[in-house]
Amino acid sequence: MLVGKNHRACYSDGSLSIISSDSMVEIQRTQSESSGSLSPAAEEESKHRLLYSKSKVYVNPTAYARDNIPGFVALVKREAVNPTYLLAWIPEALLCEKGTDEWDKFVKIEEKAILDEEDEDAVLIDLPTQRPESYAFSVPLTSIYSLLVHPPTLSSWYGTIGINLINSSTLPTLHFHDDESLSMTLPSRRTRRNSTSAYTSSTSLPSSSRPPNSWGGEDLLSRLRSYAHLLRSTLQPSLFIVDPSKADIDTHTTQIFDDDAVDDILAQSSYASSHSPVPAHRRPRPLSNVPANSPTNTYSTRSSVLHRSLYPPSISTTQSSSQARMALLQSFSNITRATRHAAQNILSHPLAKPIVPHLPDPVKSLVNANGDLEWGSWVEKGGVGEFESARVYLARWARIVAEEGDRARKREAQALPSSSNVVEEISPLGVFELLHSTINLPSPKTSRDPAHPIDEALWAKWFDKDGRPKVRLEEMRRQVFRRGITPYGNLRKKMWPFILGVHEWDITGSEREAKWEEKRKRYCEIKDEWCGVPEVFDRPDVLEERHRIDVDCRRTDRTQPLFSTSYEDTADNGPNGTRQYTISPQMSDIGAQSPSNEHIDRLAGILLTYNFYNKELGYVQGMSDLCAPLYVVMGSDEELTFWCFVEVMNRMVQNFLRDQSGMKKQLSTLQELICVMDPDLYRHLEKTDGLNLFFCFRWVLITFKREFPFDDVLRLWEVLWTDYYSNEFVLFVALAILESHRDMILRYLVEFDEILKYCNELSMTIELNSTLAQAEVLFLSFAQLVADIDRRRAEEATDSTSSVLRRRGTSTSEGNVSLSKVVMPTLSDNLRDLLKTGR
Repeated sequence: MLVGKNHRACYSDGSLSIISSDSMVEIQRTQSESSGSLSPAAEEESKHRLLYSKSKVYVNPTAYARDNIPGFVALVKREAVNPTYLLAWIPEALLCEKGTDEWDKFVKIEEKAILDEEDEDAVLIDLPTQRPESYAFSVPLTSIYSLLVHPPTLSSWYGTIGINLINSSTLPTLHFHDDESLSMTLPSRRTRRNSTSAYTSSTSLPSSSRPPNSWGGEDLLSRLRSYAHLLRSTLQPSLFIVDPSKADIDTHTTQIFDDDAVDDILAQSSYASSHSPVPAHRRPRPLSNVPANSPTNTYSTRSSVLHRSLYPPSISTTQSSSQARMALLQSFSNITRATRHAAQNILSHPLAKPIVPHLPDPVKSLVNANGDLEWGSWVEKGGVGEFESARVYLARWARIVAEEGDRARKREAQALPSSSNVVEEISPLGVFELLHSTINLPSPKTSRDPAHPIDEALWAKWFDKDGRPKVRLEEMRRQVFRRGITPYGNLRKKMWPFILGVHEWDITGSEREAKWEEKRKRYCEIKDEWCGVPEVFDRPDVLEERHRIDVDCRRTDRTQPLFSTSYEDTADNGPNGTRQYTISPQMSDIGAQSPSNEHIDRLAGILLTYNFYNKELGYVQGMSDLCAPLYVVMGSDEELTFWCFVEVMNRMVQNFLRDQSGMKKQLSTLQELICVMDPDLYRHLEKTDGLNLFFCFRWVLITFKREFPFDDVLRLWEVLWTDYYSNEFVLFVALAILESHRDMILRYLVEFDEILKYCNELSMTIELNSTLAQAEVLFLSFAQLVADIDRRRAEEATDSTSSVLRRRGTSTSEGNVSLSKVVMPTLSDNLRDLLKTGR
């Protein structure tokens, strides 16, 4: 029920009343009118004992830091005949409503190192009133199914814990701000905690040797183990099952071996001291030779299930390891047998026959004579047990065979006398003749000619002596789309600002220089808002942006020469041999992450300046991937890089909206495009729950930055920026890649995770020139289809007599499908927008 402002409604039900005032809903405990006071049993049920609390645990309702809600995470015991333990999160604002006494209770418990269950000085609390907008919750531990734990990392400053309930719902993720939490900043508490074993579970290390908890989430987990059994999954190390069932234990305790597990076992056996042809420095080091003051087993603290099972803390490593060794060898035997079986079936498939003669003799021996008979039953089993799906492997093999066959056909076609038929057969359209069989439209051909890129000589011919161009802007864009730009020299540095719109085209050189000087001054003004201004540079919100930018820049394109060195490798970092500034929030961060250098700091400075230029959007992860190639091409020119990046972001701002509405629209449009251009692929993705196109998300987000080598990325981007055919030509590139692999997807990949894995592993294997040619052909086919649909519908609207329809139906040659029977697809506005060009 909705209650308007300045209205008040009260509904009483036992001990709870719901009061709405000023559009706010409040839940309060009240005494029952019939009883007048709580019964002794009810009073006992209402007591809540605070066992544990931790401050500055945030819930983030939105992606903006200003909306984060600080609060306390707490463990509460509801006193009763059968006590119940609750996990709660209470926002600070809600707790303040109870007064300073309640606040002090939570602070007191947080400061205590131990809390004994029988302590007479127990702290009893009343759970605060809860409001839906406060995000507060309190749930019994018995209703929690699992915890998803992510410790702090270089890319995520604060650790998080996600809570999944048995009813499949998920509670708000808890973010542990340990740098603000009282319990994590008090050294006395850690010292006291290290000397006690109150929180130690039956399988943990003795309290005297247990290291201090590294972050707040680990502290909470250690306390939860006192009241529930937490099982860490070996399949997903970040997953903890709460009070697991037998089925959960069987599923999440699959043994995973470390790479050096064999060395650990063999080092204790007689192998270490026996005669062996293995050089001494390559043999496993015997564990008996470790110093006396070191731990008994150097692997005892590892998370590997193998090591924990071989050497539990209570068992000496000097005991015989024959049973463990036999178990390990048996596991290896099972793996070998399953792998051999998979290889036999893959190599025995007919598609693998062309490559079998080229394989080594030991691999050839795996081919079965009756492989064709075994193949069907093996595919029906859906893979190799707990190992990776064999269909993904088969799809890779089939792709390699198909590509080799395609190359062989092209070589044969080139050896034949040229004819129009041959050219049509080996055209870049390939498998993309999707419309020809349905509608009598000519097959489009590509205009790409990457073998003859634009060079310095041609570029110079396009301008008069005064710097005014002789050719139209559209012609320049057409030539860039068709031919690309030579990678030699600095031509890209000259042309990219024109392609992106940083420099105006149809003006003289002097006018262009004057306008650029204005842009250069504007950049300096924006940068001066933070550079050299400590009160802005060290502001909390700017510190947060600096940290995110610094972390991303330190790991972006580190293989490029500009970013590959560190400050230690350069003798002079500034005019006076000193660093001008660093984006890193703390100097101590340097060395804790990937090393930085002058160019990384300048790249970060450009991104921070953009954060001040576009304050509404700010910096979003992924922008460093787009800015780094610009910085390289512009020869580390900050002003030119910044304004090129501004134009790139003007084109791609929809990709970085915090609600992801832009990405959702693009993937939805790509989904509609697949439905129109390739209905069979669309139906297959529908069956596999793959219509969300998550495997295309990264492609579109950063325009294939991670899918192609760096040089190919530069060639692809300059083609996309021309907007020659479409402002959204990137979607046709994505469609071209999917169509290149459609046969593999349709034939072998029947699960969404298989398609996802297959597409992710296409990275660095895609051939750019053929992909762009196929994307062009697909666009032309799409434009042809749209024009034909519009023409037919216009004719249907004007031709109302059956004689006209019969005349149109008999106008085509015999054997063709009657045009009047063709079902024309419906085109949405998003699809029609794909035909728009120019910005």
